[in-house]
Order: sequence, then structure tokens, then C-alpha cells
Amino acid sequence: MMSAPNETENRGLFYRFLLWREKHVREKTFVLIISFLIGIGTATAAILLKYLIHSIQHLLQVNSAEGVNYLLLIYPVAGILLAGLFVRYIVRDDISHGVTKILYAISQRKSRIKGHNIWSSLAASSMTIGFGGSVGAEAPIVLTGAAIGSNLGRLFRIEQKTLMLLVGCGAAGAVAGIFKAPIAGLVFVIEVLMLDLTLTSVLPLLISSVTAATMSYIFMGTEAMFKFSQTEVFEIGRIPYVLLLGMFCGLVSLYFTRSMNWIEGIYGRLKHQWQKFLLGAAMLSVLIFILPPLYGEGYNTIESLLDGRYDFMLGNSPFHILGNSYWGIVVFLTLILLTKVFASSATNGGGGCGGIFAPSLYLGCIAGFVFAHISNWFDWTMYLSEKNFALLGMAGVMSGVMHAPLTGVFLIAELTGGYDLFLPLMIVSISSYALIIMFEPHSIYSMRLAKKGELLTHHKDKAVLTLMKIDNVIETDFIVLHPDMTLGEVVKKAIAHSPRNMFPVVDKNNMLTGLVLLDNIRNIIFRPELYDRFKVSKIMVSPSEKIRTDMPMEQIMRIFDDTKAWNLPVVDSDGRYTGFVSQSKIFNSYRDILVQTFSED
Repeated sequence: MMSAPNETENRGLFYRFLLWREKHVREKTFVLIISFLIGIGTATAAILLKYLIHSIQHLLQVNSAEGVNYLLLIYPVAGILLAGLFVRYIVRDDISHGVTKILYAISQRKSRIKGHNIWSSLAASSMTIGFGGSVGAEAPIVLTGAAIGSNLGRLFRIEQKTLMLLVGCGAAGAVAGIFKAPIAGLVFVIEVLMLDLTLTSVLPLLISSVTAATMSYIFMGTEAMFKFSQTEVFEIGRIPYVLLLGMFCGLVSLYFTRSMNWIEGIYGRLKHQWQKFLLGAAMLSVLIFILPPLYGEGYNTIESLLDGRYDFMLGNSPFHILGNSYWGIVVFLTLILLTKVFASSATNGGGGCGGIFAPSLYLGCIAGFVFAHISNWFDWTMYLSEKNFALLGMAGVMSGVMHAPLTGVFLIAELTGGYDLFLPLMIVSISSYALIIMFEPHSIYSMRLAKKGELLTHHKDKAVLTLMKIDNVIETDFIVLHPDMTLGEVVKKAIAHSPRNMFPVVDKNNMLTGLVLLDNIRNIIFRPELYDRFKVSKIMVSPSEKIRTDMPMEQIMRIFDDTKAWNLPVVDSDGRYTGFVSQSKIFNSYRDILVQTFSED
């Protein structure tokens, strides 16, 4: 009985706080305060996610280094089953493709992310990864961080332009918190989420990143995520091999990107969720049984390769018959390189929740190691440190998959403390990125939105067109004609009452059949004797082009450029008349969005 008055009183207190804040605290200062809160929230979420994953793994007590462990076949399947049931019956919303969802929210939903994403991705990914799903926890925590930023901003009634920045603060804090990498968090937002770095945005992003990283240092220690000690000094003479490694990583990234899209297409064509689960479970079980290092995130394998240890890998797999021979290791790791994408896709496609951060780091580490391991077999090549090249490969594949070379450089440097390898890290990242963009202009995160014209980019003209909605520029004050109307009816009912010089013609089903242009009939509209002689069906013409309501704005502008038209009719996907779009209306809307979204305060 007392809850309603208390709730009303609390709302009143919060409303008074908002009024006080607007009066006494400047907007820029308040954004800095919110960015600090976002940093605390994202770090808390990252720490909680890691704790949940490690707790589940400790509870299951998986020890994959002692013989064949058949529980490895059961645990990942149980994980994707639990996560799938959780999403289907509790969340009841799609929470996959976390980074893609953030890009979509920024470009199409005014940076609004649903409140359940604060906890739903965290819970589902902890079940998936804790039970051994072959994916990473980073993309779900980035979506969680972005949701924290979006919902905090909406709670404090922040305008859309600043709300976009707070979403970026959440993503930056999430990356910084889970990796203990504040610089990588900032660069990730610029490269992957494609937010412009301005004087007003850099400080909130830095505050969120540094705050989240500091909290991670406090609660998880100050050591780098992966222990790496550089025992062999990098020499300038190895630069050609670093370039070759970068190109190899670019090819691995291309294979990973295209294979994942192809496999996701297979799962997408399955109608029922149980079909997806059965296919994912079967694929995951077989792959993990044959190649046990595919179990889980794969961070243990990364640590081992960075430490120069690989002799234990074949011990609990059917490939143990090869022993620890030189080429046995190469064959085994190459198979992992080729099949990791299938294991990750099966995990997500079967109902699990996870990202590709960890798989790209995992593949990069193996790719760099295999490259150096094979090169060292030949006597005529310079000796390559397998540890160093494993670290460089992590940056190369991450840069290629995510189309983010700076993120790859800074993330790997901060993850491992390998700052002495900064120059080769840059070389391998840039060369990998340069190769993949020749074949794939968009990253694995953005290609789905780019195909629909819904991707926000650093190009301001394209960004504004992406943010524009065709519903906001359609004009409907055109008088509609019908094919059987006479010229006299057109003059009396349309031309006499409309300032327009064109009139859409529709049939009884509202399908657009043509246009009547005033310029085409100007010579007969003043001759009453012809009013009953001509009908609309005889004087109408076909439009030079039609705009569909599902077309992206960038395509609409190309149509205007090609046709040189000033007005074009709009129809829905079935061809029914909706209205007109004019260049002047688009330009006015363009100027408004440009000022609201990209102007400096």
C-alpha cells in the first residue's frame, strides 16, 4: 500500500535533481561525471563476467591436459543449451552480434540500446564460455558497456548527440576493463564504432577507459593479461618476414570473415531453434573431441605459445600418435587454424552468446607461431622467434578481422606488455589490414549493416545520410488522380486547388501507375472543349524513377543524381503510392542533422 507514494516521491526527488543539475551544472561537466560513472559500471560488469566464467570453469573442474576427457564433449553443448533457453524464454530478444547491435543502435535507433542488454549478454555469455563455448567474452561485455552508457544517458535525459558519445564511453570502458587496456578502449571506439574524435569527445572517452582500467587493476592485479617476456631482441633484418607475416594474417582474417558469414548463412536458413542447436552441438562436439584446444576461449593456448611451450598440445587428442614431431605440431595447429571459425560459429549458431575478440587473438597467435615454426625449418632463412611472431600474429589477425590496425597494435601491446615490439606490431597490423581491404571493404562487424546502407562511417556526408530516415522527408500533400478521370476533373479538382506542378496517378489498389506533369498539359488546360476528350490515362507519363521506402538514403541520393530530378515518387515494397521526396526536403533535413549531431558545442 505504501509503495506507490514512495515511488511517486522518489520520482519527484529525481525530477528536482534534474532541474537542479540543469541550473547549476554545465552540460559538459555533467557528461564528464556520467563518463566516470560509466567507467565504474563497465569495469564492474567486466569483473563480474570474468568471475562468473572462472567460477563455472572451477566448478566443472575441467583439466584438458590429462588424457582424453569426454566431458569436453558434453560441457560446451550444455552451455549453449542453457544460454539458448535463457535467451529464448527469459530475455526473449536477439542478443547476438553485440558490436553490430551497437553500430545499428548508433545509426538507426538514435543510440538507444535496450535496458536488458545491461545484464542479458553478461549472463548468457558467462554460461556459454564458462561451459567451454569456443568464443570470447569481449563482444558481449562491449554491448553491456554500451547499454550502460545508453541507459544512463537516457536516465539523465541527455540529448542524442551526447548520448552517442556515452555509448562510445561504455564500449571504451568495457574494452579497457576486461583487457586492462585503456588506450585500446579509446582507439576501439574510434576505429570500430567509427565515432569522430573531437575535443569534446576525447576527454569523456579517456575518463571512462582510465576509470575502468584502474578498477580492473585494483580488483584483478596490475599484471598484463598475458605474461610475455621478450628473450630475443627484434632486429631490423627481420622486417621482410614481418611484412610476410602481415600478409599471411590478412589471408587468415579473410578466411575467417568469409567462412563465418557463410556458416552463419547456413544457420540462418534453419527455421527452428532446435535444428540450429542440434547442428551446433554436433559440430562443436566433434571439433573439440578431435582438437581439444578449441575448448573455451583458448587463452591457455595463447599463454603457452607466448611462453614458448607447445609440447603438451597433442597429448589428449587423436593426433597424439604423431608425437611432438616438428611437422606434427604444424599439422595440428594448422587444423586448429582452419576449424576455429567452425567451432565459434557453431557455438553462436547453436544458441550460445560470445564474440570474436578471443577467437581472433587465438587464431593470430597460432598463425604467427606456425609462420615462424615453418620458416625456422629452412636453413636459408633467418631465425625467427616463435614467441615474438606469435605475439605479432595476434595483432595481425585482430587488425584484419576488425579492420582496426591501431586497436590491434595498442591492444596487444597492453595485453602482453610487449612495447619493445611496437614497430613490428605496427608493420604487421598495417600490412594485414591493407591486404584484407582489397577483398573486404567492411569489417566482420559492419558488413551486415553496410549491405543495408545502415552503417555510420567517419565520412560525414555518408554518416548524415545514414542517420536520415525516409519517413521524415516524405511529402504527402500531393493531390492524387485516377486513370479514368477527365482533363476537366483534373483542372477543377487538382490544378485549381494545388500549388504543385505534378500529380501522382494511382489505380483502385493505390498502385502508382504514372504522373501527370503540369508542363506537359499546359497547352490544353485552357481549352474547355478538350476537357471531356482527354482522360488521365492518355496524358500521364511514367516516372523517371521510383523511390522505395526500404531504400537507404545514400542510394536515394544516387538516384537523384542519375535522373537529375527534383521530385521523385515514393512507393512501398509492393508498389503502393506513399508520397514524394524532393531534393530540397532532403537538403533541409541534412542540414538539421549535421548541426544536431556533428557540430561542436
